[in-house]
Amino acid sequence: MNALLFLYKQVLKRDFKDEKVNAVRARKKARLPVVLTKDEVRRVISVMSGQYQLMAKLMYGSGLRLMECLRLRVQDVDFGMNELIVRDGKGGNVRITLLPSPVRDVLHSHLERVKILHDEDLKVGYGRVYLPYALARKYPNAEVEWGWQYVFAAESLAVDPRSGITRRHHVHESTIQKKVRKAVKMASIVKKAGCHTFRHSFATHLLMDGTDIRTIQELMRHKDVSTTIIYTHVLREQGVPKAISPLDF
Repeated sequence: MNALLFLYKQVLKRDFKDEKVNAVRARKKARLPVVLTKDEVRRVISVMSGQYQLMAKLMYGSGLRLMECLRLRVQDVDFGMNELIVRDGKGGNVRITLLPSPVRDVLHSHLERVKILHDEDLKVGYGRVYLPYALARKYPNAEVEWGWQYVFAAESLAVDPRSGITRRHHVHESTIQKKVRKAVKMASIVKKAGCHTFRHSFATHLLMDGTDIRTIQELMRHKDVSTTIIYTHVLREQGVPKAISPLDF
């Protein structure tokens, strides 16, 4: 469509201001998301280790997108309420999701190690972290505060090309993507699964366990419930009925 418009406007020099283009666009083919079974998720996670295993557990157990997981800040983890606050979600939305109980102790120990790393950075004159939008100007000291540091901090410092400041960024997305792909292969799973598959599996397994669709919509932060409803189709594909006839009771 855009190629044809370019041809007429830029090459043939025909303007469509006074003409209505009644173009019929092709419908996109609906694709069902790839979902792992609970056993397959356990197998993938079991062959991972360290902070990468923790990331996988959060993407599955909290329904986080890859970048939402990597951009988590220390202050976004609420151990008291068993919640994670996703402040940099898709579309700039903020949402609250679950903090799975099995990861609480592991996450707490991980943050203790990150705190030591941050303290060492401060001692040698570093310890700054990137702050989005105008926060750096509004809160000039926030970039060195513990609460603003990334939960999954990178192993080494790096120079920010935009500002020239040496900072500790979060783990690069390609690193965890490679770890997950390798784990899927090691677990002998033939499905084309990646980091986002954990999020799809999170929603599907909640449905299987009886969680209502509106609650899942809020946890996933879908703007339209029709996006969430697609997981009911996944259940049908897997042979899980959406409902049981009252005659069966």
